[in-house]
Amino acid sequence: MPQHNFDILVIGGGIVGLSAALEASRRFPQLRLAVLEKETQVAQHQSGHNSGVIHSGIYYKPGSLKARLCVQGAAAMVEFCRQHGIPHEICGKLIVATSEAELPRLQELHRRGLANGLQGVRELGPEQLCELEPHSAGIRALHVPSTGITDYAAVCRKYAEIVSRNGGQLFTGSRVTGMVRRGRETVVESTRGSFAAMFVINCAGLYSDRIVRMAGERPQVIIIPFRGEYYELAPARQNLVRGLIYPVPDPGLPFLGVHFTRQVHGGVEAGPNAVLAFSREGYRRSDTDAADILTMLAFPGFWRMSMKQWRTGLDEFYRSFSKQVFTQALQKLLPEIRREDLRPGGAGVRAQAVRRDGTLVDDFYFLQSENMLHVCNVPSPAATASIPIGRAIVDMVAQALEHRGAAMQPR
Repeated sequence: MPQHNFDILVIGGGIVGLSAALEASRRFPQLRLAVLEKETQVAQHQSGHNSGVIHSGIYYKPGSLKARLCVQGAAAMVEFCRQHGIPHEICGKLIVATSEAELPRLQELHRRGLANGLQGVRELGPEQLCELEPHSAGIRALHVPSTGITDYAAVCRKYAEIVSRNGGQLFTGSRVTGMVRRGRETVVESTRGSFAAMFVINCAGLYSDRIVRMAGERPQVIIIPFRGEYYELAPARQNLVRGLIYPVPDPGLPFLGVHFTRQVHGGVEAGPNAVLAFSREGYRRSDTDAADILTMLAFPGFWRMSMKQWRTGLDEFYRSFSKQVFTQALQKLLPEIRREDLRPGGAGVRAQAVRRDGTLVDDFYFLQSENMLHVCNVPSPAATASIPIGRAIVDMVAQALEHRGAAMQPR
């Protein structure tokens, strides 16, 4: 017999899982809700290893789900931080073009920003650029004043606190080891016992595809981990950056390129590069996991992706091992930066879903079965948009339960 019984069970204590739990606890206070997190605290992986940017939504195709949720989410995140005293700042961002070839892409970003309803977005010439970021260099720039910064680990802790206050339960140190369907419910086995639930939401992030397989489904994507490595500016050189300075991104890649990000608690990060990690928790170059490596090598999409992106991958690895090359990439945006200005910083691992044909999934990807919802890919701006993403997830759960004829009544 299961040791614990709940109506809704969320797997994953990152920002998306906690947001879904928060929304469910508000919308269905009569239901028993629990969150399983394998670590001893929430936000120990992607949610606690990111740049802390509150994205504006300028990068995304107008009308797309990512664009809509990001714009809504940015406003909701700022309001949430204000309500709960979480440090945040609306510092603005410059997207800087350093060559003529980048100007059409910069103009396209301007068009997208206006179409997505962003306020105050404007193109700048070199003189206006220097007024905002005196040490930056470029031939033209896009100013996005609504971009901000916050502490997403603190946001996660507040989400968890509110879930608990609303009657939900958080089980940390609960790594999922298996699951089985029993009639109209699912029994999830974990290192802290077994949990039976009427509906399960898989928000396991870096391990979401493994949870899908535990549930007996066959996903068309796997998670391939990419490590983002950062440097920090030496304290005496942090005055070179006032806000956020970004390059014009390559539209063929889901990564934004090396950039400068002021931190809400002080300091300036430079980076990241994006290199293939050999462990889903590979925060150091030396971290390897045989199971993770074998999963990648056995998936046809990994080899097809590698064939398409091998040159970019080599460039990223080279920059990872060469501080001089990393510095040169940063000097395109900030010519005064020197090698000695950079101190080793942190690293994060991004859960990148890859299809069997080798394409990188650059949008939200959900897989739904009768009594489970698998959140298989929630790329940036997932943290920014976590509040409306949580609402969207609970909308899908509610529809599934209604379709099954399961009234929203407690067990």
